[in-house]
Amino acid sequence: MRILSLVLLLLPLLSACNTAGPHFRGLPATTVTVDGSTFDVRVRDELAEAIRTNSEYAPRFGPIRDRAGRAMAMVSGCEVKEVRGDQAQATGILKCGKGPRKPVRPTPVDVDCVPLRGTEVKQLGGTSVLIECETSL
Repeated sequence: MRILSLVLLLLPLLSACNTAGPHFRGLPATTVTVDGSTFDVRVRDELAEAIRTNSEYAPRFGPIRDRAGRAMAMVSGCEVKEVRGDQAQATGILKCGKGPRKPVRPTPVDVDCVPLRGTEVKQLGGTSVLIECETSL
């Protein structure tokens, strides 16, 4: 009986990890990664919601807010006027103007990387090496 009551107590907590808020319920999520933060983004009318789905050690809302705003802009195709919320769930107020929305997709970039000589560090399970990368559009 105790185990059943414990499961029933924890079930709502586990199911709320990336559940949309009431205004965005039923909308499909678009997953976007911005500077290492991954968000499930939903858009309805002039509002967007970004739920961070990856784990990060001690994230502050300032950097997360900026990343969430960029993710909302990418998915909605609108300017993000303001972002409110916390490190896990942010709501953005959009300024879309007139006309159809066009989602903004990142431009593909070619990346060329080479390992830096003399930077090898032996670790458990392998070796770590610093790399230097150049991008070209």
